[in-house]
Amino acid sequence: MATSFFSQMSLKSWRLLWGVSPRVSQLLRPSQPGLICVLAVGKKDLTDFPVLVEDELEEQFVRGSGPGGQATNKTSNCVVLKHIPTGIVVKCHQTRSVDINRKRAREIMREKLDVAYKGELSEVLVKKRESVLRKQVKRKKVNENLERKKQFKEALAAENKPGGNETL
Repeated sequence: MATSFFSQMSLKSWRLLWGVSPRVSQLLRPSQPGLICVLAVGKKDLTDFPVLVEDELEEQFVRGSGPGGQATNKTSNCVVLKHIPTGIVVKCHQTRSVDINRKRAREIMREKLDVAYKGELSEVLVKKRESVLRKQVKRKKVNENLERKKQFKEALAAENKPGGNETL
């Protein structure tokens, strides 16, 4: 009897092969029946976005514009997505692929709906404010370092002036 490769592998070697740790597999188990929680890194960890209902969306494909020449001007791969209850319109022409543009338009729509529904408490705006604050702190440190360097150079110049160091 021939056994398959996967049946011969132990559970530990399978986890090593696929990079699945026991902790991750526990995180992927549903906490309630029918719910699956998946943790992600980066922008995908924003999980409190509103769910898009396809019946509330109006989708159109139009010709794009901008650089790209004939490939852009003759194909209708720009996606225009409108959320009917709120009237929010998203236009996505980031790639030449209609499928990728459709997915990205929906991601952008979810972010805009989150901002529209939650206002200042939106995850997008909170993350943006944190980013601006980090940039301001970094800029302040850079300016302080530049000021210290300037003062140090001035002190060195004053010390090295002829006639400035008179010893008797």
